[in-house]
Order: sequence, then structure tokens, then C-alpha cells
Amino acid sequence: MTHEAGWAHAPGALSGPHWLREPADVNALVPLLWSQTATKTDGVLEVGGVKVTDLVAEHGSPAYVLDEADFRSRARAFRDAFSGFDVFYAGKAFLCTTIARWVAEEGLSLDVCSGGELTVAERAGFPMERVGFHGNNKSVRELRRALELGVGRIIVDSFHEIERLAALAAELGRPARVMVRVTAGVEAHTHEYIATAHEDQKFGFSITAGDAREAVRRVLAADGLELLGLHSHIGSQIFDSSGFEVAARRVLALHARVSEELGVDMPEMDLGGGFGIAYTTQDDPSDPAQLATEMAKIVEHECRALGVAEPRLSIEPGRAIVGPAMCTVYEVGTVKDVELDGGARRRYVSVDGGMSDNIRTALYDADYSCTLASRRAEAVPVLSRVVGKHCEAGDIVVTDEFLPGDVAPGDLVAVPGTGAYCRSMASNYNHAPRPPVIGVRDGKSFTVLRRETDDDLLSTDVGANP
Repeated sequence: MTHEAGWAHAPGALSGPHWLREPADVNALVPLLWSQTATKTDGVLEVGGVKVTDLVAEHGSPAYVLDEADFRSRARAFRDAFSGFDVFYAGKAFLCTTIARWVAEEGLSLDVCSGGELTVAERAGFPMERVGFHGNNKSVRELRRALELGVGRIIVDSFHEIERLAALAAELGRPARVMVRVTAGVEAHTHEYIATAHEDQKFGFSITAGDAREAVRRVLAADGLELLGLHSHIGSQIFDSSGFEVAARRVLALHARVSEELGVDMPEMDLGGGFGIAYTTQDDPSDPAQLATEMAKIVEHECRALGVAEPRLSIEPGRAIVGPAMCTVYEVGTVKDVELDGGARRRYVSVDGGMSDNIRTALYDADYSCTLASRRAEAVPVLSRVVGKHCEAGDIVVTDEFLPGDVAPGDLVAVPGTGAYCRSMASNYNHAPRPPVIGVRDGKSFTVLRRETDDDLLSTDVGANP
């Protein structure tokens, strides 16, 4: 938390957070933070067998670097660990046609939460029966398109949406398969903005207040709506199964009560997910097999205690598949040492991107790591702050990290763990074109999303296009 007299007065402001340790070798990678093919040769970072120096020479910087082998490996790990479950990849984390095709090829389902994400899935030829449509305020147009395409399930989030969907199903003569999103009143140990199962937030129907049971009644009473089951999601960047245990107990209790009171069999249940990844050395994510074992035991135990059959389960790993599969490469433009009160100094390393390509540090106070990526350094480590080029004091990419003391303009710096919510939340702030996403595999690079141009920025400017 920022000190009332300013950030420089906060405890540890100039020594870094308590978990950050000065590295024995400032050139070394911490494997937990990087995609599986990331290595260094003579100090130069390689991903998928491609040197980032060569990649930047061809594609420019900044650039997102997507490790295809890592992405597919993580997708398969969740698919295999959660055998018997439906595993939904989170389109909101990062989605494009290439990613949608990889998800389909690896046998996963796809979660979308807007008409735009649904359009990407359609363009990619994704099997619509394996698509789930989320969102707390889906428009009539979005719902209509979902029914026309035959989306596998629509997660309803309000009484208004139930009415709209029932009317559309009747109008189109197409039944809608739905799940009812419920809030279980669980406080996930994560940032307030990405915790989604406590009562005071916009998603779902409250179990405690009785809204969830009423939503089920209304779905059952509506012609053209087929109730699949209940959906729960406790948040994002979750590292253990304890929160899921509480949520599963409450959701399964509602499942059993609805079955008994209304005589309805709900064949499915979604426990959400939002599993965490390692952004820095303070993070300790669970592996998919461990999570699968723990969650399956929780459901088996609760269903046995309640005397109900186990529903078919779904999970949503969230960022855990794509997050570690991507890093972002920047070029250093300036290095500045700022003298503060008392003689302390802060080193600012400015790069050619920033909050337009990674808003999470400014938005969530998220922590990231980084490394010098273009050469081997012999200088001692210096605690540094990596900042962007935008006209905001809060334009910070990496709040605290040890970088070589001789980092200079022209060097490349790479930030791991940027696959989720970086490109998907990127903006054109300060009229900055969004960076490309460059895929790498087996020593070759390929463009997944091209770099935006000035013409792209002006394409919607009516005054520039009379």
C-alpha cells in the first residue's frame, strides 16, 4: 500500500519487496517463471529455438512471443489430468483464430464472454457444441447469434437474461442449453477485482439470498430452455483447492435441494477454476494433476454425504494455460537514476512499451519479473524499476527487479508470464499501435497477430478518411 507521504516513504520502497532476493547470477532464468522452451545462450534469450535478438530484428519491438509447444503442453496437461471433466479454455485471457484452433486440436472446450470472442471462435471453425457463453449483460444480438450458431451452453446471469433467452428460443425455434451462475459467498484469496464469488459483486445469483433457487425455477418454467446445471466461479489467480471445497459444498447442497424440491435432474456442474501461475518467485502454483485429484475428491465426498449422483463436471483453468506460454520483449530507451530524500536512489529503466501492452501492473498492482535478454552481463545486480513510455506516472511494467548495473539503451529486456490479459487488454493509449504476437516453435517464428500500424489507428477516424 502506498504511504500517505508518497511511495518513496513506504516500508521497503527502496529495498524491494520482502520476497525478492538479489540473484547469485543476474543472467540466469528462473525456470518456474518462463515457458518450457525458454533458455539462454551467452546471455541471449531463446524461446522455441528462436533468439529474441533475431526475432526483434525481423519483427521489431515491443513484441509478444508465444511458445506454441508450451501452450499445447499445458492444454494437454489439463485435458489429461481432468479426464472425465470438460475443460474450458478462457477466451478472455487471450484469443485469436490460431489459439482457438490449437484449443480445438488439443480437445478442450472454449469459454467466450462477448459477441466478438464468439465471432473469433466461428471464424476459426471451433466446434460450437464445445463453446460456453459467459457474461453478466449479454445483448439480445449476442444471445440471438449464440442460438443461431448452436452454442453448447449459455451461462445465465440475471432474471432479465432468462426472459430474453426464453423469448429468443421461442422466436427462433431453437432450444437453449443453459447453466445458472451462482455466487457461493466464498472469499477467494486474490485481488478484489478478480474475486467473483463473494456476495457484493456483479456476477451470478446469490445462494444465500435465495435468488439462485428462483433462477432455477424460472429456467425450468420457460419453454425452450434446457437446464444443464449450476455454475460457480470463485475468482482468478487461485493457488489451492481450499476455496473450491467451500464453494463446491454450497453449490452441491443447492444442487441436491433443487433435485429434491423440484424433481429435476441436473446432469452437469461447473466449478470454475481461475488457477494461478507464477509471475514471480513468491508464487507457487499447483500442478493440474494435483488440482484434479483434490477437486474430484471434494465432489465425490460431498455427493456421497448428500446422497446424490455426481454430475459431469467442468472446470475453467483461466490464465493457467496461456499465461506462462508468452513473454514480452522490449527495447530499453533510457536509464535514469533518481536521487530521493536522504540520498537514496531509484533506477528507472524505460522501455518502448508499457501500460498499453500490459495494464495489469497499473490496474491490479500486479508483480512481474524480467531479465536482460540480448547479451550476457558482467555487472553486479541493481534493483531497478522497468517503466513504459506513456504519459502516466503509474506506467510501470515491473515494479521491482534486479537487473545488471550496466543495462543501457538498445538492450532488450523480456518479461515472462504475459500470455494472459496483456494482449487481450491492450489499448491504443497515447495512440500507440498494439504489438504483434509472434509464435515460435522448433527454431522458426510466425506471425499470429501482426503489429498495428498508423493506418490502423486512423482507420476509424472519420475525419482522416473523408
